[in-house]
Amino acid sequence: MEFGKVPESELDNIDLTLPPDPEVTTTVLKASKKKGKTKFYVGCAKWGRKDWIGKLYPKGTKEKDFLEYYAKQFNCIEFNGFYYQLHDLARVRSWVEKVPKDFIFCPKFTESITHIRRLKNVKAEVDAYLEVVAEFKKHLGPIFLMPHPQMGLKHLDTIEAFIADFPKDVDMFLELRHKEWYQDGYNPELYQFLKKNKRGTIITDAAGRRDCVHMHLSTPECFIRFVGNALHPTDYSRIDEWVQRIKKWMAEGLETCYFFMHQHEELHSPELIKYFIVELNKHCGTDIKPPVIHNDQLF
Repeated sequence: MEFGKVPESELDNIDLTLPPDPEVTTTVLKASKKKGKTKFYVGCAKWGRKDWIGKLYPKGTKEKDFLEYYAKQFNCIEFNGFYYQLHDLARVRSWVEKVPKDFIFCPKFTESITHIRRLKNVKAEVDAYLEVVAEFKKHLGPIFLMPHPQMGLKHLDTIEAFIADFPKDVDMFLELRHKEWYQDGYNPELYQFLKKNKRGTIITDAAGRRDCVHMHLSTPECFIRFVGNALHPTDYSRIDEWVQRIKKWMAEGLETCYFFMHQHEELHSPELIKYFIVELNKHCGTDIKPPVIHNDQLF
């Protein structure tokens, strides 16, 4: 993942601390009617990494078995594979057969919808997309919508119209890249629209785009895309701070936490997601099974 990448020499000069929660986030969390134990979905962005053989996957693991081994370690996947192509029903069924009953896929919209047509005149494409992702059945998690990064404030009506027309029974979270959305922390008009329509906001924590760490939750759920920097020391201090913020949100009424690990070099994602889980269990009273990392020198 290249988004928000900066030279390693600059990392110590960037303020990587999390901003305080806006009042609206606290209000949304405390209004939750399902207060209790927070449900956690923690995982990576992909499973098809040959360089995880001997690390996350046992030596000798065949590529066709990557998903099966991945799903033994994590309970979800942030599935970017749909962005590049709409896979067929048979392929989706084959994936579902390889995962445990509580595993979920969180697929991204295809680029034909978000980047080529930019959310306009896409009924046929959306219908085709929904037909395929419906095949995940109980394994379908929230879909995440990332409009083209060039879509700024002048595209507000287009984004709202697309979300309003989307089936209400399919969970959705929105990620925004254009800087105009964050001029006031998070665009107030769009935030209120999302809150009213019970659509979530995505927080992307990348070193080079601190505006995207907006901390605005429009539902009592968080969807966090964390982008690390090859296990730089700041990766761990940033994770430590996220654990404490999630602990605070849990006390206030957080219902569900989706936390996905990215690295600019995905080779290093397993180590950092393991660190996150270990610290979460230690500080938040969770009981999430950490992944087994072969030849692990960190724990």
